[in-house]
Parts: sequence; structure tokens; C-alpha cells
Amino acid sequence: MKTIFVQFKCRPGKAYGVADELVQDVPEISEVYSTSGNYDLIAKFYLEDEQDIGHFVTERLQTVDGVADTFTLVAFKAFG
Repeated sequence: MKTIFVQFKCRPGKAYGVADELVQDVPEISEVYSTSGNYDLIAKFYLEDEQDIGHFVTERLQTVDGVADTFTLVAFKAFG
């Protein structure tokens, strides 16, 4: 299992709709939060080892209506 965090920059007025669509339509999602700063949302996803991160982000996440940009972080180890 691979863990990734993806930050989402949304078009104006679309952040809540993007968050709702991610929760409803993307089974790999673990949680999603609204954030301050350069990005509107951050979400945690668990991918199967054979899943390609690039394809997942570009085909499943960047195509969500209202998403303007994404920034992906790959997690290596969880502590605690």
C-alpha cells in the first residue's frame, strides 16, 4: 500500500464541491481537509502497490470539476 497526500487548488467557489466529489467518487481517499495558504484542500489517499501515482492523479483527481491545480506528496513512513 502506498500513501500519498494531494493538495488541491480549486477554482473560486468550488472547494466544497471538489471535496464532496472526492469523498463520494474516489474510494482510495482516506480523508480530506480544507486548508489555508496556497492550496484549498489536502487529501490523503491509499493506493495499491501496483497503482501508478501519476495516472491516478492526472486521470482521477485533476479531472474533477473545479480542480485548477494539484501538488502531490509521497509518504514514506508513518510514525506514532
